Amino acid sequence: MLDFAIWLLTYIVPFVAVLTVIVFVHEMGHYLVARWNGIAVHTFSIGFGPELIGRTDRHGTRWRLSAIPLGGYVRFLGDLNAASQPDADAVARIDPALQPALFVNKSVWRRIAVVGAGPAANVLFAFLVIYAMLLGFGRYTIPPVIDTVVADSVAESAGMEPGDRIVSVDGYAVHGFNDFQRLVSTSPERTVTIEVLRAGESREFVIVPEPVQVRDAFGNPLRIGRIGVSRQTSSADVELYRPGPAEAVGMTFEEIRFIIDRTAAFVGDFFVGRGDFEQLGGPVKVAQVSGEVATLGIMALINLMALLSLNIGLVNLLPIPLLDGGHLLYYAFEVALRRPLSPRVQEIGFRIGLILVTGLMLFTVINDIV
Repeated sequence: MLDFAIWLLTYIVPFVAVLTVIVFVHEMGHYLVARWNGIAVHTFSIGFGPELIGRTDRHGTRWRLSAIPLGGYVRFLGDLNAASQPDADAVARIDPALQPALFVNKSVWRRIAVVGAGPAANVLFAFLVIYAMLLGFGRYTIPPVIDTVVADSVAESAGMEPGDRIVSVDGYAVHGFNDFQRLVSTSPERTVTIEVLRAGESREFVIVPEPVQVRDAFGNPLRIGRIGVSRQTSSADVELYRPGPAEAVGMTFEEIRFIIDRTAAFVGDFFVGRGDFEQLGGPVKVAQVSGEVATLGIMALINLMALLSLNIGLVNLLPIPLLDGGHLLYYAFEVALRRPLSPRVQEIGFRIGLILVTGLMLFTVINDIV
């Protein structure tokens, strides 16, 4: 019993907390833009399945906390289900006075705004968290100067030398050696362009980091890239860099661009045979990571929320029916054809989307367990 309680507190509580915040942010994006556009909202749910607690507000929206904490939804009046499929029969039965407030009766541009607001809220949340942490805590850095180049490494073959000061990697500014390590380590077997300063002169090196298997601080296996350079450090080398408010905006945008770029590259690796399925994670993996990060403190957990929020926002934009990106794809066809796709076509799309999303969920869960 004690072991179960420890497991619950260590993994499940942080996981549910992280996921609840991210889902709330996402669904609140949909809800707020829907309300601003005069759309009647039937239900705002955190989680799926049976309702645990809930209340109905003065606008008729049912706010509920449901039993299965693996997502959430905003359901509009006249929708068939939580995936916002229109229900023609239900729409026909609704009071004519409420017809202008139905999501399905709004212009395609208003519907696009409502659907896109969920992922946008996730991205905005990530931006605000990263920006606030940069302003509040700054960033510890080590001068990005190479001390050692390993013999017979890809760095030596490319012509890199001790004393080279790293300026950028793939166009990303390098503020410290840890930036350089992260940019290289997240690019195994992918070409990177490294700009350095040597004796005041700028030089560029095009290198393909070698893939190596390592373990993180919690013992989890990781596949990273290495080029064969290192830097010896002491406490005197560590500096606290505090950007100003304007500079922090630029650094935050660059951080988000980096995450998006590396996420897209990670997914792209699977299409060219470089992907590592051990790195794919589902709910079990997220729960494990949440529990591990929680041991590092609340700020580390908030930082994880920002990263997951950004990734969930991006995943939701995939053009798969059932996800926000699938709805946006339907609306793009509606704009191009000047009429909605037929209910039959939309129904087939939703079924395909359900199969894809369910299949991916099952695969990641099995992959996590194995």
